[in-house]
Amino acid sequence: MLVFPPPTPVELRLDGKPLAAYVHAYVARGRVYAPLRPLFAHVAARIWVAGDRVLLERDGHRTSFALARGARANLDATVVPVAGALRALGASVRYEPRRRTLEVVLPRRGPVPTALPQRNPAWLQPHVVFTPAPPVTPRPIWSGSPLPRRTPLPIPPWL
Repeated sequence: MLVFPPPTPVELRLDGKPLAAYVHAYVARGRVYAPLRPLFAHVAARIWVAGDRVLLERDGHRTSFALARGARANLDATVVPVAGALRALGASVRYEPRRRTLEVVLPRRGPVPTALPQRNPAWLQPHVVFTPAPPVTPRPIWSGSPLPRRTPLPIPPWL
């Protein structure tokens, strides 16, 4: 959504750290608009384009936006309303109008589950592998003092 004259930029803060963007976020009609990248590149685990929509996914939550014509090639300049999409992806969003900042806080991810330890079956036991010894490098043969290179050197033009 283009707005003229351009409104005052809004600072994006992701987990308390400022997020730099070439195209700045702004407030229009009571909503904060920001470019898809870099904000959603940091928030979403997966971003893909399907037809005329861009889909975002994080921790099993999905949301999507309709793309304007020609926006498919440039997601850095595609500006969308961000609060609803961030909440749909599980983030908490708070806009501070006096400081003109949008605070985005992502939920902490739990530990990655690991497989339970088990006894090693026979097919996982290490096997003896035959590796031949590397061949011995032959010793150099002395053939006398080395000769100098016979590369012609160019004469500088100023001589």
